[in-house]
Amino acid sequence: MKYLKLSLLLVIPIIIASCMATSKQSEAPQIEAQIEFANKQLSLLLKVAEEENNIPRTLDAEGNMHWIHENFDWTEGFYPGTNWYLYELTKDEKWKIAAEQFQAIFESHKNYTTNHDLGFVFNCSYGNGYRLTGNEEFKNVLITAGNSLITRFDPKVGCIKSWDVEKGWQSTRGWKFPVIIDNMMNLELLFELSKLTGDSKYEQVAISHADTTLKNHFRNDNSSYHVIDYDPETGGVRNRHTAQGYAHESSWARGQAWGIYGYTVCYRYTKNPIYLKQAEKIADFIINYPGTPEDGIPYWDYNAPNIPNEPRDVSAAAVTVSALIELQAYSKESYLPAINKIMNSLASPEYTAKLGENKNFLLKHSVGSIPHNNEIDVPLNYADYYYLEALGRYKKLSK
Repeated sequence: MKYLKLSLLLVIPIIIASCMATSKQSEAPQIEAQIEFANKQLSLLLKVAEEENNIPRTLDAEGNMHWIHENFDWTEGFYPGTNWYLYELTKDEKWKIAAEQFQAIFESHKNYTTNHDLGFVFNCSYGNGYRLTGNEEFKNVLITAGNSLITRFDPKVGCIKSWDVEKGWQSTRGWKFPVIIDNMMNLELLFELSKLTGDSKYEQVAISHADTTLKNHFRNDNSSYHVIDYDPETGGVRNRHTAQGYAHESSWARGQAWGIYGYTVCYRYTKNPIYLKQAEKIADFIINYPGTPEDGIPYWDYNAPNIPNEPRDVSAAAVTVSALIELQAYSKESYLPAINKIMNSLASPEYTAKLGENKNFLLKHSVGSIPHNNEIDVPLNYADYYYLEALGRYKKLSK
């Protein structure tokens, strides 16, 4: 009997602690406090960026600031986009001035036709700028970028080509027409341009891309492949591969996040229930995956070989929770438990840096690409961007 009592004395505190942790995770996040902290932390980052007149991307392996690549960087739009979100959340003019300053650095990239990331780059920066200011010059930049982007669309394949394969590491893979799940994030620019201009050509490309991706990118469990390689002559699928995940048949965490976000956006613009259903299916995979950690922050790949001794990817969590908050407004399902869990985890000291630390980035513990041995367990400007977006969306959701 005394052993039973001793066992209960040992077990009960563990149960209580577990219940308290679960209860805390389910509480509504302290949005205003997180916005206030983000304003302070990113004000410090702004000083550094202004001194350099450059866009911060991440930290290198030695912990030094890594700025965007000089010629073109798919992440270059996120930092000015973060400034636009802070302007929207705080009404402080300094953020508007900063956003305009930093997005001007890459305005000429609106003419690039060699990269699919123009949606990321320009919608997150100039798109938010136009939404908040109505500046017609910003709208014209968006139109030019959209026209550049749709030159990469192949009607036989039905998709926008992600990467050119004539040079670089992509040339070693044997691909002909690679399309990555990330490309779903470029469709928002196209949908928005049809809305702004009345020209349906942009939306038609976006719908074709979304439909083809829906047909070929997803497995029976609603996880997605990273790369589908098409034959441009026939439009058929040549390969189902990965570039940044653990293996071809594994589920790269940020890829799943791009998927749920992309199809939620597609539903926003089209109200096509097929897109809503797909977003819900991906949400179900992410939320109910058996190996997802208790705090809701995924490992960089759901099937990484050394779980639980694998890096988490906070950027995947930030993208996912922002999408879930929007999806909450459309779906009959309630995603609030998952939303609150992820938001509270991101706001915790485990993932939010202390003031003045982390080179003044907001979030810690993101992963760029482990297969490329690049940006592992570091802050990333797009993690901060989507977290700020999530904070703003949650604030509106709770009104």
